Amino acid sequence: MMKADARTPTRLRHAPSWLLNLASMHSHRLVSERFAAAGARGYHFRLLAALDEYGPSSQADLGRHTGIDRSDVVAALNELAAKKLIERTPDPSDRRRNIITLTPEGTRHLEELQEVVDQIQDDLLAPLTKAERAQLTTLLTRLTEHHAR
Repeated sequence: MMKADARTPTRLRHAPSWLLNLASMHSHRLVSERFAAAGARGYHFRLLAALDEYGPSSQADLGRHTGIDRSDVVAALNELAAKKLIERTPDPSDRRRNIITLTPEGTRHLEELQEVVDQIQDDLLAPLTKAERAQLTTLLTRLTEHHAR
């Protein structure tokens, strides 16, 4: 992993955008590696979490809830359906649309992936105290909410 050290130009070493980018690259690598080891992808976790939180949903709603592009939602749902983690049924009010439902196997897999996510957080934030982790989360939430407007 790249890191900001004495060889990194000072202008970069103290630029929050540069530091956030480095942390993001490290986080992305951890997520990719750990989900792959668990036989999953980040999209799978996002979709299963949305189904768990919001209940049965259309593919379009899942895309909106997760920020995943429509074509990527379909591909990820195909993968989840092949593993029997979700079920697709025609929407009674619009037979052209599918309603996606989390299966009991999907709920169990989501719990397994949540353990993976929790371990990723611990590894990513290892140098920080519990209070620093909470503060970082608060600050990042404020930044993302501000820029989502």
